[in-house]
Amino acid sequence: MENLDKHYKPQNKSDHIALAFTKFLRFIADTFFKKKYGHRAVVLETVAAVPGMVAGMLTHLKSLRKMEDDKGWIKLLLEEAENERMHLMTFIQVAKPTSLERFIIIVAQFLFIILYSIIYLVSQRTAHRIVGYFEEEAVFSYTEYLKELESGSIEDQPAPKIAIDYWNLPLHSTLKDIVRVVRDDEAGHRDVNHSFARILNDKLIRKKQPSDKKEGSTLRFK
Repeated sequence: MENLDKHYKPQNKSDHIALAFTKFLRFIADTFFKKKYGHRAVVLETVAAVPGMVAGMLTHLKSLRKMEDDKGWIKLLLEEAENERMHLMTFIQVAKPTSLERFIIIVAQFLFIILYSIIYLVSQRTAHRIVGYFEEEAVFSYTEYLKELESGSIEDQPAPKIAIDYWNLPLHSTLKDIVRVVRDDEAGHRDVNHSFARILNDKLIRKKQPSDKKEGSTLRFK
C-alpha cells in the first residue's frame, strides 16, 4: 500500500510539540520492548484506545454545552476507541501479558488519560495531531512486525477467533493477516486525526483573520 510511509510534516509550533511528544514515547517503547512486537502491541493498544474515548466524551460534552452539532466527530472518535480495544483483545490472545506488563498497563493508562484529557482541553488541534503521529508510528511498527513474520524471525500462528469474527476474515487466516488489517486500521486513524487537526488549525486561522483585517483598517484610518 502506497500510503504506509505517509508522514505529515510539522507546519507550526503545535505540530512540532506533537511530533516531539510522540518521538519521546516511541523512544521509551523501543527501549523497553525492542522486538517483542506482540507484547508491545498489548501495552500500546491499551494506551491507543484512550484518545478516541477521551476526545469523544469531551466533544460530546462540548456539543451539549454549546448546543452545536458535532458534525459526526463523536461517532468517528468512539469507533476509533472501540477499534483500538479490539486490537488489544486480539493481541492478548497472541502474546499473553506478563504480570509486569499488566502493571505497566494500569499505570500507563491512568497517567495517559489524565495527560491526554489536559492536552485536549488546552488544545484540541495538538491532541489530534499527537494521535496522528502516534498512528504513523503504529503503522511503521506493524510494518516491522510483518517483516519479521514474513522472514520467519517470528513464528506465524493461526489468527485468534475473536479477530476472524471482528474483521470477517477467512477461517485459515494467520497472524500475518491480523497484522495487515490492524496496520490498515491504524493508517485510517492516522489520516482521520491529521484531518481533524487540519480542520481545527484552519478554524483558528479564520478566527484570527477578522481581527487582523480590523487592525489593518484602523491603521489605515490613522
